[in-house]
Amino acid sequence: MTPSTPGNLSPDTSSVLRLLLPSWRAAPALIGAVSAATALPLAAPQVTRWFVDDAMGGASIRHLTLIAAGYLVLAVAGQAARTVTAWLAGRLAWDGSNRLRERLTGHALHLDLAFHGRHTPGELIERVDGDVVAVADFVVAFLLDVVAGVLLLAGVVVAVLLVDWRIGLALLAYCLVIGYGMARAQRLAVPSAARSRAASAALFGALEERLAGAEDLRANGAGAHTVRRFHQVSAALFRAEHRDARIGTVLLAGTSVAFAAGTAIMLGLAAWTMRSGALTVGTAVLLLQYTMMVRAPFERLIDQIRQYQAALAGVARIAGLLAERPALTPGTRPLPPTGPLGLDLDGVGFTYPGDDEQVLSGVRLRLAPGETLGLVGRTGSGKTTLARLVLRLHDPVQGAVLVGGVDLREAEPHSLRRRAGVVTQDVQLFRASVRDNLTLFRPSPGDERLMGVLGEVGLGAWAASLPGGLDAELPELSAGEAQLLAFARVFLADPGLVVLDEASSRLDPATERRAEAAVARLLEGRTGVIIAHRLSSLARVDTIAVLDRGKIVEYGPRAHLAADPHSRFGHLLDLAGVSR
Repeated sequence: MTPSTPGNLSPDTSSVLRLLLPSWRAAPALIGAVSAATALPLAAPQVTRWFVDDAMGGASIRHLTLIAAGYLVLAVAGQAARTVTAWLAGRLAWDGSNRLRERLTGHALHLDLAFHGRHTPGELIERVDGDVVAVADFVVAFLLDVVAGVLLLAGVVVAVLLVDWRIGLALLAYCLVIGYGMARAQRLAVPSAARSRAASAALFGALEERLAGAEDLRANGAGAHTVRRFHQVSAALFRAEHRDARIGTVLLAGTSVAFAAGTAIMLGLAAWTMRSGALTVGTAVLLLQYTMMVRAPFERLIDQIRQYQAALAGVARIAGLLAERPALTPGTRPLPPTGPLGLDLDGVGFTYPGDDEQVLSGVRLRLAPGETLGLVGRTGSGKTTLARLVLRLHDPVQGAVLVGGVDLREAEPHSLRRRAGVVTQDVQLFRASVRDNLTLFRPSPGDERLMGVLGEVGLGAWAASLPGGLDAELPELSAGEAQLLAFARVFLADPGLVVLDEASSRLDPATERRAEAAVARLLEGRTGVIIAHRLSSLARVDTIAVLDRGKIVEYGPRAHLAADPHSRFGHLLDLAGVSR
């Protein structure tokens, strides 16, 4: 992903910034708060000049007390306006960041498996959440320290020009020099921040991978390797952040020196003008206050420079994610809405991106609606890849996959997801209620329907024993119970095509019998594709296809192949000790 520079925003970067803009209803309140936070501090030095000049002129205590009270009211009102501005900015920033999270999450979920194979879940979490938080913080700081600061600086320059045009021009030149220096410094700082964010994402990705495989790593004595790898990615993050901090420290020190020099120059000019009789003492105090007001916004900008760096790098990385396009172009043709779906693979060939080895070659299969196919073959023969093509998780590089007579490259995605279901050996469960785990967070069809589906797969008694019923948080399940829950999900969706990829490979014999009964009910009136190493689970299929090195080497009715003493399938049955 290529980051965009702040001066050359890509369309995706612009779309990121548009998502963060406040709504037209919230804008007036924010503009009013920013205006008040700018105008009230500008009025305070005028009151100070009035107080000093009147005090030197012999004004009464009562008069001076009233002026001091007015100054106090302005100071409190200015702080209140800044507080309101911060509250509004924070609220609007989080509204915008939540919209951005929704957009990023939806976009990432629509990207194909090739993209997710290149990016770890930990990295994507950092993109969707970590970068968005940095951008949200930047929006608040931008409104408080950039917009309000620029308005305050402009007001100060105008006020000083009205007092003395020579000092005003000197102040304007000083602000321009400081502003130019900050812009140059920011260009130097942003790349280091981008490297720091990239190193942070790599660390999150490495942690996620190792934590997910903690059981296997510990059991196989790979702890030393894991710790060594963690040290490597941590060291890369340390170096990136150390360089980033060093640059920020140098910039801060240089700016502090520039401010000190500028303040000294402005005080010298005020003293020289006052000695010539052109200014009163109160006016000199006013200029001093305005000079200090110029310094404050710039110092806040410097204090926030790391936040700006992180935000600009985050915006560029978010825009890069949004610029990713799925390799699978969605079609518009719906699949038949009801009934079993036929399946036709016409000369299908497939090669994974970036790999020259052909995984599938010249695959031809035809299943009539309601028929079931058993796919067998050695590990790596292409069975799972074929199943992914049937579900359109990939597109073939040769030939076509037709479901219900529709080429999947032309199929409407939502129609395909409604009409094709899958159960794999790795069941994904969520920290949510039993109901949400069944419906996958879609609207519930009602308790009666859900309980009926659980009963069909053999989980009826289990569900009835839950203290909170379907709304209870899903308890820890055994591998067999999780597999049966996955069958229940497919029952609930009522697809016309079912793909079972090693769905019973991890089950004990007792649970496997329950699963086989559930599969038998699931395949009634549906087309099925069953991938299995346990050949006993293919007793009820109509057709067998034997895959070897991406090619179908044997294909035909199961009964015929099982009876043939010379068939590959029959030989596999014999090796597995399964009756023909």
